[in-house]
Amino acid sequence: MTALIRRVIAARVHDRQLVDDLVQEALTRVMSARQRLEPAALAPYAAVTARNLVASLAATESRNRRHAHRLIDLRKPELPEEELLRREELRAVTTALANLPVPEREALVAHEVEGKRTSWLAASRQSTPGAVATQLSRARARLRVEYLLALEQSEPPTPRCRPVLLALSSGDRRRQRELDAGRHLLDCRFCANLSNQLLDRRRAATATDEVHIPIESDADVVTARKQGRELARKADFSATDLTIIATAISEIARNIVMFAERGEIVVRLVGDGDRRGVTVTARDAGPGIADVEDALEHGTSSYGGLGLGLPGARRLMDEFEVSSEPGKGTTVIMTKWRPGRR
Repeated sequence: MTALIRRVIAARVHDRQLVDDLVQEALTRVMSARQRLEPAALAPYAAVTARNLVASLAATESRNRRHAHRLIDLRKPELPEEELLRREELRAVTTALANLPVPEREALVAHEVEGKRTSWLAASRQSTPGAVATQLSRARARLRVEYLLALEQSEPPTPRCRPVLLALSSGDRRRQRELDAGRHLLDCRFCANLSNQLLDRRRAATATDEVHIPIESDADVVTARKQGRELARKADFSATDLTIIATAISEIARNIVMFAERGEIVVRLVGDGDRRGVTVTARDAGPGIADVEDALEHGTSSYGGLGLGLPGARRLMDEFEVSSEPGKGTTVIMTKWRPGRR
Protein backbone atom coordinates (compact mmCIF):
# COMPACT_ATOMS: atom_id res chain seq x y z
CA MET A 1 0.00 0.00 0.00
CA THR A 2 2.78 2.41 0.90
CA ALA A 3 4.59 1.66 -2.36
CA LEU A 4 1.41 2.34 -4.37
CA ILE A 5 0.80 5.67 -2.66
CA ARG A 6 4.42 6.74 -3.04
CA ARG A 7 4.39 5.83 -6.73
CA VAL A 8 1.25 7.90 -7.38
CA ILE A 9 2.58 10.93 -5.51
CA ALA A 10 6.16 10.74 -6.80
CA ALA A 11 4.83 10.82 -10.36
CA ARG A 12 3.39 14.28 -9.68
CA VAL A 13 5.69 15.80 -7.02
CA HIS A 14 9.47 16.05 -7.31
CA ASP A 15 10.34 17.42 -3.86
CA ARG A 16 11.45 14.31 -1.96
CA GLN A 17 10.61 15.74 1.47
CA LEU A 18 7.17 16.85 0.30
CA VAL A 19 6.59 13.39 -1.16
CA ASP A 20 7.29 11.86 2.27
CA ASP A 21 4.85 14.26 3.94
CA LEU A 22 2.11 13.56 1.41
CA VAL A 23 2.65 9.80 1.71
CA GLN A 24 2.27 9.98 5.50
CA GLU A 25 -0.91 12.03 5.21
CA ALA A 26 -2.37 9.72 2.57
CA LEU A 27 -1.59 6.64 4.67
CA THR A 28 -3.35 8.21 7.64
CA ARG A 29 -6.48 8.88 5.60
CA VAL A 30 -6.48 5.38 4.11
CA MET A 31 -6.09 3.74 7.53
CA SER A 32 -8.94 5.84 8.90
CA ALA A 33 -11.21 4.52 6.13
CA ARG A 34 -10.06 0.90 5.99
CA GLN A 35 -12.85 -0.38 8.23
CA ARG A 36 -15.46 1.11 5.90
CA LEU A 37 -13.99 -0.36 2.69
CA GLU A 38 -13.93 -3.78 1.12
CA PRO A 39 -10.36 -5.16 0.74
CA ALA A 40 -10.63 -4.90 -3.06
CA ALA A 41 -11.49 -1.20 -2.82
CA LEU A 42 -8.62 -0.27 -0.52
CA ALA A 43 -5.93 0.11 -3.21
CA PRO A 44 -8.10 2.23 -5.56
CA TYR A 45 -9.11 4.39 -2.61
CA ALA A 46 -5.45 4.85 -1.69
CA ALA A 47 -4.59 5.95 -5.23
CA VAL A 48 -7.51 8.39 -5.35
CA THR A 49 -6.61 9.78 -1.93
CA ALA A 50 -3.01 10.34 -2.99
CA ARG A 51 -4.08 12.12 -6.19
CA ASN A 52 -6.57 14.30 -4.32
CA LEU A 53 -3.96 15.36 -1.75
CA VAL A 54 -1.56 16.41 -4.50
CA ALA A 55 -4.32 18.30 -6.33
CA SER A 56 -5.48 20.02 -3.15
CA LEU A 57 -1.95 21.13 -2.28
CA ALA A 58 -1.38 22.41 -5.83
CA ALA A 59 -4.65 24.37 -5.73
CA THR A 60 -3.69 25.93 -2.39
CA GLU A 61 -0.27 26.98 -3.66
CA SER A 62 -1.77 28.40 -6.86
CA ARG A 63 -4.34 30.39 -4.89
CA ASN A 64 -1.66 31.80 -2.61
CA ARG A 65 0.40 32.91 -5.61
CA ARG A 66 -2.59 34.60 -7.23
CA HIS A 67 -3.46 36.53 -4.08
CA ALA A 68 0.06 37.63 -3.17
CA HIS A 69 0.11 41.17 -1.80
CA ARG A 70 1.17 42.84 -5.04
CA LEU A 71 1.37 46.33 -3.49
CA ILE A 72 4.41 45.10 -1.59
CA ASP A 73 5.67 42.27 -3.81
CA LEU A 74 7.05 44.12 -6.84
CA ARG A 75 7.99 41.07 -8.90
CA LYS A 76 6.69 41.22 -12.47
CA PRO A 77 3.44 39.26 -12.80
CA GLU A 78 3.69 36.21 -14.99
CA LEU A 79 -0.03 35.93 -15.66
CA PRO A 80 -1.24 36.55 -19.23
CA GLU A 81 -3.84 39.09 -18.07
CA GLU A 82 -1.09 41.44 -16.89
CA GLU A 83 -2.74 44.59 -18.18
CA LEU A 84 -6.03 43.76 -16.46
CA LEU A 85 -4.18 43.14 -13.19
CA ARG A 86 -2.42 46.50 -13.49
CA ARG A 87 -5.74 48.28 -13.97
CA GLU A 88 -7.23 46.46 -10.98
CA GLU A 89 -4.25 47.40 -8.82
CA LEU A 90 -4.40 51.03 -9.95
CA ARG A 91 -8.07 51.16 -9.06
CA ALA A 92 -7.39 49.54 -5.69
CA VAL A 93 -4.56 51.94 -4.87
CA THR A 94 -6.68 54.95 -5.89
CA THR A 95 -9.57 53.77 -3.76
CA ALA A 96 -7.28 53.02 -0.82
CA LEU A 97 -5.71 56.48 -0.97
CA ALA A 98 -9.16 58.11 -1.11
CA ASN A 99 -10.17 56.24 2.05
CA LEU A 100 -7.24 57.59 4.08
CA PRO A 101 -7.77 60.60 6.36
CA VAL A 102 -6.77 63.77 4.49
CA PRO A 103 -3.69 64.59 6.65
CA GLU A 104 -2.34 61.06 6.30
CA ARG A 105 -2.99 60.99 2.55
CA GLU A 106 -1.31 64.36 1.97
CA ALA A 107 1.73 63.39 4.05
CA LEU A 108 2.08 60.03 2.32
CA VAL A 109 1.81 61.48 -1.19
CA ALA A 110 4.27 64.28 -0.36
CA HIS A 111 6.81 61.83 1.03
CA GLU A 112 6.44 58.84 -1.31
CA VAL A 113 5.47 60.55 -4.59
CA GLU A 114 6.95 64.05 -4.37
CA GLY A 115 10.04 62.94 -2.45
CA LYS A 116 9.67 65.42 0.43
CA ARG A 117 11.80 64.58 3.46
CA THR A 118 10.36 64.14 6.93
CA SER A 119 12.27 67.24 8.11
CA TRP A 120 10.60 69.33 5.39
CA LEU A 121 7.17 67.92 6.24
CA ALA A 122 7.77 68.57 9.93
CA ALA A 123 8.69 72.22 9.28
CA SER A 124 5.67 72.78 7.04
CA ARG A 125 3.34 71.28 9.63
CA GLN A 126 4.95 72.82 12.71
CA SER A 127 5.70 69.32 13.97
CA THR A 128 8.77 67.16 14.57
CA PRO A 129 10.44 64.63 12.22
CA GLY A 130 9.66 61.85 14.70
CA ALA A 131 5.97 62.69 14.78
CA VAL A 132 5.86 62.86 10.99
CA ALA A 133 7.61 59.49 10.71
CA THR A 134 5.02 57.98 13.06
CA GLN A 135 2.20 59.45 10.97
CA LEU A 136 3.72 58.05 7.79
CA SER A 137 4.06 54.60 9.33
CA ARG A 138 0.42 54.70 10.41
CA ALA A 139 -0.64 55.87 6.95
CA ARG A 140 1.24 53.02 5.25
CA ALA A 141 -0.36 50.46 7.56
CA ARG A 142 -3.82 51.87 6.88
CA LEU A 143 -3.12 52.02 3.14
CA ARG A 144 -2.22 48.33 3.07
CA VAL A 145 -5.52 47.43 4.72
CA GLU A 146 -7.60 49.68 2.47
CA TYR A 147 -5.75 48.40 -0.59
CA LEU A 148 -6.60 44.78 0.20
CA LEU A 149 -10.23 45.68 0.87
CA ALA A 150 -10.43 47.54 -2.44
CA LEU A 151 -8.74 44.67 -4.26
CA GLU A 152 -11.28 42.24 -2.81
CA GLN A 153 -14.09 44.73 -3.59
CA SER A 154 -15.73 44.01 -0.25
CA GLU A 155 -16.40 45.62 3.09
CA PRO A 156 -15.57 44.03 6.47
CA PRO A 157 -18.55 42.17 7.95
CA THR A 158 -18.23 43.69 11.46
CA PRO A 159 -17.10 47.06 12.92
CA ARG A 160 -14.31 45.21 14.72
CA CYS A 161 -12.64 43.98 11.53
CA ARG A 162 -10.93 47.18 10.41
CA PRO A 163 -9.28 47.92 13.79
CA VAL A 164 -8.00 44.33 13.97
CA LEU A 165 -6.60 44.43 10.44
CA LEU A 166 -4.97 47.80 11.10
CA ALA A 167 -3.34 46.49 14.29
CA LEU A 168 -1.99 43.53 12.33
CA SER A 169 -0.77 45.68 9.45
CA SER A 170 1.05 48.09 11.75
CA GLY A 171 2.45 45.35 13.98
CA ASP A 172 0.93 47.03 17.06
CA ARG A 173 1.00 44.12 19.53
CA ARG A 174 -0.50 46.14 22.38
CA ARG A 175 -3.49 47.02 20.24
CA GLN A 176 -3.74 43.41 19.07
CA ARG A 177 -3.97 42.28 22.70
CA GLU A 178 -6.62 44.90 23.47
CA LEU A 179 -8.71 43.72 20.52
CA ASP A 180 -7.99 40.02 21.16
CA ALA A 181 -6.96 39.84 17.52
CA GLY A 182 -6.03 36.16 17.66
CA ARG A 183 -9.51 35.13 18.75
CA HIS A 184 -11.09 37.41 16.15
CA LEU A 185 -9.05 35.84 13.34
CA LEU A 186 -10.24 32.40 14.36
CA ASP A 187 -13.86 33.55 14.45
CA CYS A 188 -13.85 35.78 11.32
CA ARG A 189 -13.01 34.04 8.05
CA PHE A 190 -12.97 37.38 6.19
CA CYS A 191 -10.19 38.82 8.38
CA ALA A 192 -8.34 35.50 8.48
CA ASN A 193 -8.04 35.52 4.69
CA LEU A 194 -6.83 39.13 4.52
CA SER A 195 -4.53 38.77 7.52
CA ASN A 196 -2.57 36.04 5.75
CA GLN A 197 -1.42 38.57 3.18
CA LEU A 198 -0.68 41.26 5.77
CA LEU A 199 1.23 38.93 8.07
CA ASP A 200 3.04 37.10 5.29
CA ARG A 201 4.42 40.43 4.11
CA ARG A 202 5.69 41.32 7.57
CA ARG A 203 7.14 37.88 8.28
CA ALA A 204 8.98 37.82 4.96
CA ALA A 205 10.79 40.98 6.01
CA THR A 206 11.34 40.41 9.74
CA ALA A 207 10.98 36.83 10.88
CA THR A 208 13.10 33.84 10.00
CA ASP A 209 12.55 31.85 13.20
CA GLU A 210 8.75 31.64 13.16
CA VAL A 211 6.07 30.43 10.76
CA HIS A 212 2.28 30.76 10.92
CA ILE A 213 0.10 28.23 9.10
CA PRO A 214 -3.71 28.64 8.89
CA ILE A 215 -5.37 25.23 9.19
CA GLU A 216 -8.60 24.49 7.38
CA SER A 217 -8.01 21.45 5.15
CA ASP A 218 -5.93 18.32 4.73
CA ALA A 219 -3.61 20.25 2.41
CA ASP A 220 -2.91 22.65 5.29
CA VAL A 221 -1.95 19.69 7.47
CA VAL A 222 0.70 18.74 4.92
CA THR A 223 1.87 22.36 4.70
CA ALA A 224 2.17 22.61 8.49
CA ARG A 225 4.14 19.37 8.63
CA LYS A 226 6.49 20.54 5.85
CA GLN A 227 7.08 24.08 7.16
CA GLY A 228 7.49 22.88 10.74
CA ARG A 229 10.12 20.38 9.67
CA GLU A 230 11.96 23.02 7.60
CA LEU A 231 12.08 25.45 10.52
CA ALA A 232 13.16 22.74 12.99
CA ARG A 233 16.02 21.84 10.66
CA LYS A 234 17.55 25.25 11.43
CA ALA A 235 18.00 24.10 15.05
CA ASP A 236 20.11 21.15 13.82
CA PHE A 237 17.69 18.41 14.87
CA SER A 238 18.53 14.92 13.66
CA ALA A 239 16.53 13.36 10.84
CA THR A 240 14.71 11.18 13.37
CA ASP A 241 13.74 14.14 15.54
CA LEU A 242 12.61 16.09 12.48
CA THR A 243 10.23 13.25 11.65
CA ILE A 244 8.99 13.17 15.25
CA ILE A 245 8.31 16.92 15.23
CA ALA A 246 6.56 16.74 11.86
CA THR A 247 4.39 13.85 13.07
CA ALA A 248 3.36 15.70 16.23
CA ILE A 249 2.46 18.78 14.18
CA SER A 250 0.39 16.77 11.73
CA GLU A 251 -1.53 15.05 14.55
CA ILE A 252 -2.46 18.35 16.19
CA ALA A 253 -3.26 19.97 12.84
CA ARG A 254 -5.46 17.03 11.87
CA ASN A 255 -7.37 17.42 15.15
CA ILE A 256 -8.14 21.02 14.16
CA VAL A 257 -9.45 19.95 10.74
CA MET A 258 -11.55 17.12 12.15
CA PHE A 259 -13.01 18.77 15.23
CA ALA A 260 -12.67 22.55 14.96
CA GLU A 261 -12.70 23.00 11.16
CA ARG A 262 -10.40 26.04 11.35
CA GLY A 263 -7.45 27.25 13.42
CA GLU A 264 -3.80 28.20 13.26
CA ILE A 265 -0.46 26.59 14.04
CA VAL A 266 2.59 28.68 14.94
CA VAL A 267 6.03 27.06 14.93
CA ARG A 268 8.97 29.00 16.37
CA LEU A 269 12.57 28.36 17.30
CA VAL A 270 13.31 28.76 21.01
CA GLY A 271 16.35 28.74 23.27
CA ASP A 272 17.04 28.12 26.95
CA GLY A 273 20.65 28.67 27.85
CA ASP A 274 22.70 26.30 25.73
CA ARG A 275 19.63 24.38 24.62
CA ARG A 276 17.86 24.92 21.31
CA GLY A 277 14.44 23.69 20.41
CA VAL A 278 11.18 24.30 18.61
CA THR A 279 7.80 25.21 20.12
CA VAL A 280 4.51 24.50 18.36
CA THR A 281 1.38 26.42 19.35
CA ALA A 282 -1.98 25.31 17.94
CA ARG A 283 -5.10 27.40 18.50
CA ASP A 284 -8.67 26.89 17.37
CA ALA A 285 -12.10 28.27 18.17
CA GLY A 286 -13.83 24.90 17.99
CA PRO A 287 -16.08 23.09 20.46
CA GLY A 288 -13.33 22.65 23.04
CA ILE A 289 -12.60 19.63 25.23
CA ALA A 290 -14.84 18.92 28.20
CA ASP A 291 -12.35 16.62 29.97
CA VAL A 292 -8.76 17.43 29.05
CA GLU A 293 -7.27 14.76 31.32
CA ASP A 294 -9.38 12.05 29.72
CA ALA A 295 -8.45 13.28 26.23
CA LEU A 296 -4.77 13.15 27.14
CA GLU A 297 -5.16 9.68 28.61
CA HIS A 298 -7.33 7.99 26.00
CA GLY A 299 -7.19 10.33 23.03
CA THR A 300 -10.01 11.51 20.82
CA SER A 301 -9.44 9.29 17.80
CA SER A 302 -13.15 8.81 17.11
CA TYR A 303 -12.48 9.64 13.46
CA GLY A 304 -10.64 6.34 13.12
CA GLY A 305 -7.17 7.69 12.51
CA LEU A 306 -3.85 6.29 13.63
CA GLY A 307 -4.85 6.81 17.24
CA LEU A 308 -2.01 9.20 18.10
CA GLY A 309 -3.95 12.43 18.62
CA LEU A 310 -3.18 14.37 21.80
CA PRO A 311 -1.66 11.44 23.74
CA GLY A 312 0.60 10.53 20.85
CA ALA A 313 1.76 14.11 20.32
CA ARG A 314 2.48 14.39 24.05
CA ARG A 315 4.62 11.25 23.94
CA LEU A 316 6.56 12.54 20.96
CA MET A 317 7.39 15.97 22.41
CA ASP A 318 9.38 16.91 25.53
CA GLU A 319 6.92 19.46 26.90
CA PHE A 320 3.18 19.46 26.34
CA GLU A 321 0.37 21.66 27.63
CA VAL A 322 -3.33 21.84 26.73
CA SER A 323 -5.83 24.49 27.76
CA SER A 324 -9.42 24.17 26.61
CA GLU A 325 -12.91 25.34 27.48
CA PRO A 326 -16.10 23.91 26.00
CA GLY A 327 -17.50 26.25 23.39
CA LYS A 328 -14.42 28.49 23.33
CA GLY A 329 -11.76 26.42 21.63
CA THR A 330 -8.48 24.74 22.49
CA THR A 331 -4.84 25.78 22.67
CA VAL A 332 -2.00 23.25 22.56
CA ILE A 333 1.61 24.26 23.28
CA MET A 334 4.34 21.66 22.83
CA THR A 335 8.13 21.87 22.70
CA LYS A 336 10.87 19.58 21.47
CA TRP A 337 14.45 20.19 22.66
CA ARG A 338 17.48 19.18 20.70
CA PRO A 339 19.59 16.72 22.73
CA GLY A 340 22.63 18.49 24.18
CA ARG A 341 26.19 17.32 23.70
CA ARG A 342 27.58 15.14 26.48
